[in-house]
Amino acid sequence: MWADVVDLRDFYATSLGRLARHMIRRRIRLMWPDTGEGSLLGLGYATPYLASFRAPGVRVIAVMPAARGVLRWPAEGPGLVSLADEAELPLPDLSMDRILLVHALEYSEQLRPMLREVWRVLTDGGRLLVVAPNRRGLWARLERSPFGHGHPYTASQLQRLLRDNMFTPVRTGGALYLPPVRSRMLLATAAAWERIGDRWLGRVAGVVLVEAGKQLYAPSVERARPRRLALPLTERIPAQTRAGAGRAETRLAIRPPNRSARGRARCG
Repeated sequence: MWADVVDLRDFYATSLGRLARHMIRRRIRLMWPDTGEGSLLGLGYATPYLASFRAPGVRVIAVMPAARGVLRWPAEGPGLVSLADEAELPLPDLSMDRILLVHALEYSEQLRPMLREVWRVLTDGGRLLVVAPNRRGLWARLERSPFGHGHPYTASQLQRLLRDNMFTPVRTGGALYLPPVRSRMLLATAAAWERIGDRWLGRVAGVVLVEAGKQLYAPSVERARPRRLALPLTERIPAQTRAGAGRAETRLAIRPPNRSARGRARCG
């Protein structure tokens, strides 16, 4: 459940889904207030958050993983979404200035290949923004939303994952402090929950957001040189000749020093 694109669409059509979209989009816009002119890719199921970025001079497209399916977006005008293997994005190198990952990492079965593809298509000065369920939050513990399925992350785990795949995290944020309930009374207080959460409850946000830049040079790893062991006493002992062999083989034998002989030599 929730891995299918139709289930994700239906969730965002509910009151709880609309609230989640509003709160997450608010945090995204705080981290990316102005994208300027350029290109933006939404990978996973990011279309609920891409509409606010559409503006003159900004090219916005979406890619949905083949394992999950695809839905038309936007509803009016030319389609801007495609279906593709998440490990083989149909985009040229260095073609996207910003990439937004939503409902991508937690469901991916090709996590590292997908991140390497993201690294490939992102420009050298581009930015990546990842939205993923927070392991410490309530939304990851309840199955009534898509954030309660898949693999959740803490902020430190997400940062480590990005570093391991040649990205440099630059800042972290959170959203969805309201418990994932359908009570109209609680939903009406969502804005207050977000204000309190931003100040006091950062670790228990429903989702964690990490912005990262592209690491252009991978650190080189210097391999340790193999140690040479000093052998105390060695001698070559002829081995028995094997059947059919024309010559005898030798093998290296290690024998401990004869301490009794040393003792007699000292006494003499």
